[in-house]
Amino acid sequence: MTQESAARLVADVGAVLGEGPVWVAAEQTLYWVDIKGQKIFRVDSDEQLTTWTTPFRVGSLAPRDSGGFIAGTEHGIAHVDPAADRYELLFDPEEDRETNRFNDGKVDRKGRFFAGTMDDEERQDSGAFYRINHDLTCVRVDDGYRVTNGPAFSPDNSVMYANDSARQVTYAFHFAPDGTPVGRREFARYGDGQGYPDGMTVDAEGCLWIAFWDGWCLRRLSPEGNILSQHRLPVAKPTSCAFGGPSLDRLYVTSASIGLSENDRMMQPNAGGLFLLSPGVQGIADRPFAG
Repeated sequence: MTQESAARLVADVGAVLGEGPVWVAAEQTLYWVDIKGQKIFRVDSDEQLTTWTTPFRVGSLAPRDSGGFIAGTEHGIAHVDPAADRYELLFDPEEDRETNRFNDGKVDRKGRFFAGTMDDEERQDSGAFYRINHDLTCVRVDDGYRVTNGPAFSPDNSVMYANDSARQVTYAFHFAPDGTPVGRREFARYGDGQGYPDGMTVDAEGCLWIAFWDGWCLRRLSPEGNILSQHRLPVAKPTSCAFGGPSLDRLYVTSASIGLSENDRMMQPNAGGLFLLSPGVQGIADRPFAG
């Protein structure tokens, strides 16, 4: 089942904790972050790299209809526009959870931003998922996670997927009429040696692509939760993936270098880099946050 992917290094940025890739179709560019290194990166269609340093840690970001980005940060939800050097904190739904920060986040097919939090020390099950609506109201939709990752959404937006990486489990929800994900069920569980499910995306066939931290790979899962293929990577800690390119047939993969020993770094000289592979399927265009 394992396929030795022809993963190509696109940007050797050496991110401490690379995460949150998002393709911005209007610019034909990919943005991603280094959470621990406090960086935002952009690579254009010619693979020219731009780097910005952020005043706080950004876990994820998504373009807004109104311009700039909505972002989950260590201090709550923010408006971010790195090109304009604008970093504006909007609100923090977790002022009572002092060790928490926002981690991964994505916009669903209806333009709502779903983002998860986690205990930065990964000791408490204090992480939760939130829905940020078009008017910037915020609703907690699930709770009790050690390390939230994802989410991702089925092509028809009827299903939301979410990972608790520390528990090695992917959950699936369906949406209630009011837009709340309900009916959490175990979609897939992983065992020893398989790594930890991290960031993910969905392709046009409704299959889930998941990066596996400490797993050296991406796995593609069917809508029923069966592993269809495994794509080995040259780094141990792939963190997330996103489709991009004019035809959305390129799969970008972020990675991390945190926690690697000197010997690990010799074996993985491009850890923390951005990689590209040809998955053989197309993705779905991400819509901007509608707020």
